[in-house]
Amino acid sequence: MHQEVNCMCEKFFAKHGQWFVLVSRILFGVLFFCHGLMKFGFFEGGFVPVYSIYWFAGIIELIVGAALVLGIGTRYASMLGAADMLGAWFIAHAPAGWNPFSNGGELAVLYLSAFLVFMTIGAGRISLDRKVGLK
Repeated sequence: MHQEVNCMCEKFFAKHGQWFVLVSRILFGVLFFCHGLMKFGFFEGGFVPVYSIYWFAGIIELIVGAALVLGIGTRYASMLGAADMLGAWFIAHAPAGWNPFSNGGELAVLYLSAFLVFMTIGAGRISLDRKVGLK
């Protein structure tokens, strides 16, 4: 019985798994894009000073979010997003302690984890990366 279930799951994900990759990539991309928009006054966010480290982080978040949604340069964009989240962790969160639940860094850790996954698996079959040969 256990092997039958595993076989059914493997067949299902082999056939439909790329849709989960697509949905995950788009969700993370839209959320990260919106996270960048917050630095420019959208979604009740505050305006960050122009050319400050937070301003550059917002620009990175807009670029990475758009790249993930489109599925173009996904591995490179994810590398940039991971670096952005490492910077966020060490600059904004770690000085308040190493526990992400008490220093406000839980979201940075979650984004970092997602970017590490997308760096590994790429954009998937349903992407512009695939169309232009970046895979």
